[in-house]
Amino acid sequence: MEASNDRVNPAKPLWYGRPIGAMHVLFAKELTAGSKTVGEAYERGRAEIDVEHGRVFVGTADHGLYALRAQSGDAWWRFETLAPVQSEPLYDRELDLVYFGSNDGALYAVHASDGRLLWRFESGAEVARKPVLHGEILVFANAADNLFAIDRRSGKVAWHVHRTPALGMEISGYAGPAIDGEVVFFAYSDGHVGAYDLQTGSERWPPVDLSAEAEQSSSGQPVRYLDVDTTPVPHDLGAAGRVIFVASYAGGVYALDEDHGVPAWKNERAIGVTDLSLWREESHTPNPRSPDFVPGGPAVPTRELLLASSSSSGLWALDPATGAAIWRVPIPEGGITATVSVGGALLAGTTRYGAFLLSPRNGRPIDGFDLGSGFSQTPAAYGNRAFLLSNAGTLVAIQVEPPL
Repeated sequence: MEASNDRVNPAKPLWYGRPIGAMHVLFAKELTAGSKTVGEAYERGRAEIDVEHGRVFVGTADHGLYALRAQSGDAWWRFETLAPVQSEPLYDRELDLVYFGSNDGALYAVHASDGRLLWRFESGAEVARKPVLHGEILVFANAADNLFAIDRRSGKVAWHVHRTPALGMEISGYAGPAIDGEVVFFAYSDGHVGAYDLQTGSERWPPVDLSAEAEQSSSGQPVRYLDVDTTPVPHDLGAAGRVIFVASYAGGVYALDEDHGVPAWKNERAIGVTDLSLWREESHTPNPRSPDFVPGGPAVPTRELLLASSSSSGLWALDPATGAAIWRVPIPEGGITATVSVGGALLAGTTRYGAFLLSPRNGRPIDGFDLGSGFSQTPAAYGNRAFLLSNAGTLVAIQVEPPL
């Protein structure tokens, strides 16, 4: 009976490793300089891929942002900051610039060709989430619940919004901004979600308090963590209109109407969520070698999943239209990164058991590998190629052969 309980933490779970050859390691490059790291070994953030020039930009715990050759992992250049770079860079193709944050509290703009500094914006607190670009406006957030809109060429402030951080204990991490149309969406550590005009920063609707929703659904039990640490994910639900997906750590996953902030649905079971991502497969003709193939049969319809990563309840696949759980993969211990689509499957890292390629159909592992140090950094992928930086500072390039 105990063995059938998915909350039991076995020494080695059944999905610890499934080497079947779907993933091929192209190179493994030791990147982070151990002499410059402090404290526990981990690497967060995510790499940015410049497909046109064959470059990968990745920040590390040794205070640097690296530009690497995608084919070999060799360093192109390195830019030094005053603290670890645990952010996801943003590549500006038009200006050939890279924007990235550092734990020293600054957002940087450097030339992608040689790493020369263009400007440095001091925000006053750690910058770890990816900035977003819309026209000439660059929007980013920091760990002190500040939301900034600045000029991408000069770094001058266009507007700034701030909420007083929550009092009490919070889960490590915080949300980044998202832009849909002319609206910026952002979530705060006190459990509120706001919508702001892209040009002026004025409120589109009063901030929605998801912490109050979590407290009401707790049946009088004290709620310990009320923060919303997930970057909002905009999505079109067709006749139901456009929504943003967000997750309260204690309250679950929500779909909020973009026009008014009213909840369209919520899933209270998916708790402890720190990352959200969307997976989509377009309608297509089945592969003739697939076991599902029927000669002359109908095309496979478009499929979508909202993936919610949680260290306490596992990886969830939710129906974006209703919030209903389609499948869940329990995580025995440690955490799991956000998922990315690669080669028709889902790729995610775990802090204890390595990286895994999962089936979107049921969440079951297709393949996996482990370097011994785990992965806290979300993989970056393009087509059937992916890049992951291990907690020990080793950059791994993966080629995925699409499973049938």
